[in-house]
Amino acid sequence: MSMAGNLRRVTALSAVGGLRKVARLTRRRPRVDLSHHARSPLGSAVVNCVAYQEGTRVPEGRDLVDTVERIRKRDEGFVWLGLHEPTEQEFAGIAELFDLHPLAVEDAVEAHQRPKLEWYGDTLFAVFKTVCYVEHTELTATSEVVDTGEIMVFVGSDFVITVRHGRHGSLGPLREELESDPAQLSKGPAAVLHAIADHVVDDYVSVTDSVQADIDQVEADVFAENGARTDAGRIYQLKRELLELKRAAVPLARPVQELATRPIRVVDPEIQAYFRDVSDHLLRATEQIAAFDELLNSILQAHLAQVTVAQNEDMRKITAWAAVIAVPTMVCGVYGMNFDNMPELHWRFGYPIVIGVISVACLVLYRGFRRNGWL
Repeated sequence: MSMAGNLRRVTALSAVGGLRKVARLTRRRPRVDLSHHARSPLGSAVVNCVAYQEGTRVPEGRDLVDTVERIRKRDEGFVWLGLHEPTEQEFAGIAELFDLHPLAVEDAVEAHQRPKLEWYGDTLFAVFKTVCYVEHTELTATSEVVDTGEIMVFVGSDFVITVRHGRHGSLGPLREELESDPAQLSKGPAAVLHAIADHVVDDYVSVTDSVQADIDQVEADVFAENGARTDAGRIYQLKRELLELKRAAVPLARPVQELATRPIRVVDPEIQAYFRDVSDHLLRATEQIAAFDELLNSILQAHLAQVTVAQNEDMRKITAWAAVIAVPTMVCGVYGMNFDNMPELHWRFGYPIVIGVISVACLVLYRGFRRNGWL
């Protein structure tokens, strides 16, 4: 039987028998305070473990098992367990304690998942793609603009487990913000799920606003006087980075819509109204991303057109100069045939007249090409 099953049996037993059961369960792991980010009997992946009742913190137990047992005995409140990039071994005990489905556990450990929402019995499993704007002094063909990560959330009736992957997206500030609003936090684990979704979507909006500055800079460079010399790699790189943002935001629309409209056991109807607000913000972000993608396509096409025009101008200049040079080449070629019976060869004024004719012809051609914009 799983550890979670043992805990359920403990709550139904007598006080003495229950205490003996808890003692046997807790002896399997050392007694360590999980609220400290650097100490955990389940591994260093555990960032924090806090119990809440009526929207406020309550004293933690001696370990995770004891904390969960206290919450379930009171039949109110919940536990929020936060992890960062746990290994399969580190997550095994937690999965057993909370009776998590193996497929969801595998997704949480392996990461690289698409945003989604799944149900496994009474447990809700949600995947969010987090994004972060990477500051850079100048956009190049290799610049990183958008960095992505993941947050997996397990939501039950009395627990929330967050599994974070990536270098950014810390939930510490979010936890503090929630704790400053006990009324919202008292609505249970669904309030934490909403806060995470709202936090992730707000980052989408913030990152799209920052990406717009890069797009504006590329657009200004392309339509500048020497726009044809702009590196097309910058545009392609920006499109690739925008694709990362698109992969994070667009697939999340359906899960958020389900959270806002579909009756879910672990999501209070009051919280669903908040998810509708998140859906509106997400729609704004996805529309902006789609507009940026179209704009970058237009900028790229304009740049390619400018390159083509610049090449045509170069070809016209080369052709015009070739025509000008063709006049002396032709005349010199005629007089270089070494025929004996050429009247102009022994004429006193032949050389200056030929030079004059060549000069006048070249000047006329030059002025004609210059007037037509070829030179």
